[in-house]
Amino acid sequence: MQFSVGVEYAFHSLFYMVDLPEQKAIGIREIAGLHGITESYLSKIFAKLRKAGIVRSTAGAKGGYELAKRAEDISFWDIIEAIEGSSYFFQCAEIRKKNIFVDDPGIFTSECPCLIKVVIQQAEELMRKELQSKSLRWLHQQASADFAADKKASIVEWAGNV
Repeated sequence: MQFSVGVEYAFHSLFYMVDLPEQKAIGIREIAGLHGITESYLSKIFAKLRKAGIVRSTAGAKGGYELAKRAEDISFWDIIEAIEGSSYFFQCAEIRKKNIFVDDPGIFTSECPCLIKVVIQQAEELMRKELQSKSLRWLHQQASADFAADKKASIVEWAGNV
């Protein structure tokens, strides 16, 4: 299992949107410049975040993106699901039904689920619950707690100038 790099860009982009001044939006150009990536690539990520209700776009000269809800209400899982989708990582193809030692593949019903699928999906549920327990606000507080004062000031200045 591996998340796309788009998940990482989503987290890092949203991180800088947590403490924006009221009614302040950041443009894709500024965020892409911050990360050194193309605007078109980041636009695709933000389209997914917008569709999931994590960010909203504002039009006009001072337009761009802002968080659509409070940072404490955006979980890690919300962000991952917005970028990667909601399906389970493990997709059971029921190959057990094709096994040469199986006399009657009809015995495999919903009452007799694939044990491999059951175990992997239970593990995925535990992971999802853990990711749902951490919010964008938590990330911001944890990461920025170790920032030097000049770094914090630079971030505030950058956010105020975009």
